[in-house]
Amino acid sequence: MPAADDLFRPTSDSAAEPAPEQRPRRVRAVADDAEPAPKKPSGRIRHDEKMTVYVTADELLDIEHARLMLRREHGLAVDRGRLVREALALVLADLEAQGADSPLVQRLLDE
Repeated sequence: MPAADDLFRPTSDSAAEPAPEQRPRRVRAVADDAEPAPKKPSGRIRHDEKMTVYVTADELLDIEHARLMLRREHGLAVDRGRLVREALALVLADLEAQGADSPLVQRLLDE
């Protein structure tokens, strides 16, 4: 069984990247009246964090079906990870915009 350090280790090479407290902080000036830009999924970049999610066989088939439909009907070749990140970004943006009225909240309350 892996230790906690193995489970929660960063996926990047720690020698090549400075520790978080050593990294220069980037700060952007934003006007007080400006609305924050909508969050976008990370897309095709190297991801430094990992999360394992277990799904049923039917859920995995649904993801594969959606991936193949995107390829066949829209010419979009995306992997499962990208598909899940895009779907997650949509759901979280909707939650932020609609709050308690979001379908996510309603579905979780119905459980």
